[in-house]
Amino acid sequence: MHIAIVGSGYVGLVAGACFADMGHQVILVDNDQQKLAALNSGQVPIHEKFLPELLERHRGRSLTFSDDLRAAVEASAAVFIAVGTPPTEQGHADLSYVESVARIIPSAINGYKVVVEKSTVPVYTSEWIRKIILRNAAPPDSFDVASNPEFLREGTAVTDFLYPDRIVVGADNERCAAVLRTIYAPLTGGSYYKRPDAIPGPDQAQIPPPLIITSTKSAELIKHACNAFLAMKISFINAVASVCESVGANVQQVCQGIGTDSRIGPRFLNPGIGYGGSCFPKDLMAFRAVARECGYEFRLLDEVIRINEDQRQRFLRKVHNALWTLRGKRLGVLGLAFKGGTDDIRESPAVLLVQTLLQEGCKVAAYDPAAQERAKEVLNSSIEYASDAYEAARGADALLILTEWDEFASLDLDRLHRELKYSIVIDGRNLYDPDSMAAHGFTYYSVGRPAAMPESVPVEAVVPPRKASHS
Repeated sequence: MHIAIVGSGYVGLVAGACFADMGHQVILVDNDQQKLAALNSGQVPIHEKFLPELLERHRGRSLTFSDDLRAAVEASAAVFIAVGTPPTEQGHADLSYVESVARIIPSAINGYKVVVEKSTVPVYTSEWIRKIILRNAAPPDSFDVASNPEFLREGTAVTDFLYPDRIVVGADNERCAAVLRTIYAPLTGGSYYKRPDAIPGPDQAQIPPPLIITSTKSAELIKHACNAFLAMKISFINAVASVCESVGANVQQVCQGIGTDSRIGPRFLNPGIGYGGSCFPKDLMAFRAVARECGYEFRLLDEVIRINEDQRQRFLRKVHNALWTLRGKRLGVLGLAFKGGTDDIRESPAVLLVQTLLQEGCKVAAYDPAAQERAKEVLNSSIEYASDAYEAARGADALLILTEWDEFASLDLDRLHRELKYSIVIDGRNLYDPDSMAAHGFTYYSVGRPAAMPESVPVEAVVPPRKASHS
């Protein structure tokens, strides 16, 4: 099918590349001339596994880039809106970019079109898109509006798109649903997975994936409810980790005990320094705002957000407990992206922590495999950027692990011990076993687990002073 995707950001670019790989003809539309020039020249603007291969495979053939929205709509049977929906100061989703696209579409309708929400939007957005298109003189039977939420995780977005847990399509009539069924037929029919050049899938992927047809309102709510639930799971286990620290329990053992319950499952039960990124913080605020407009005070979301913010403060207290004063201390930092596998630093807890440490007078040497260039745009120029983990650790009073990159979980501990001025590691992602770190001579702090230390270090050196009197 001929598909137009409006917006070449994270969702739009991944969707465009994947639709092209599924066999469709895709026009990716954006009004940013610099971005279009970069895409046409072969540049890949985001760090995402398999995306460079797909862009190279389809660029200029089944995937083209344009700034002409009207021409793209005219040439396409389906128009996916994948523009940004940033939060306003009140926490609502800013839908002005969605509205601007909806205003232009009627002037290019030359046959039946399906307009598809791909951006994460609040409930009722589909109704507003339809109203805007009708107000601009489109015949009522010339289009339908559908909702097709994305469930992409940064770092695995391509495989998430091509090997999804499910495909959700919100359509209010069969004519509209049939178009989306056809678009996703290479996945739901299984033909894509039989191709020798198909992108390899993850272990235990469900092939073919289920297609769930709902109303547009239900589909709009599914996306926000899904992200809110996952964020709640993260905040819940972080709250449990705080209790574990208070009583001397091991949160990883607790996670194993509850994660093996089939009703709960182990995913997203990973204590750390909190969630971040472009989705969870924004979507929780938007979902809460929608609930308030509907007359429901969703206080559970308030607590999820509060726990997440408090988690960063708890980590900072660990740094203080390990080093006492921070002014003038040199800290090695591993990780700036909000999670491993991506260069995205939006709402990154790692970046927020580094900014606080700089404000407290620390000297920071940081390393991230992908996010350093983006971090330079927002961080204080006094920060040093290292070429690898060991350079970041060299001469540091302590090493902080803030992002769960795979390479950070497999460091040469003997070399790391030699590089550090003091053998202190404060791990915000629980990448290492405490006993192993102690055996390698480290004083090791993590999240929700007792501090570990080499035998030569007295207990008082790793126990917060206010708790030492109770032991």
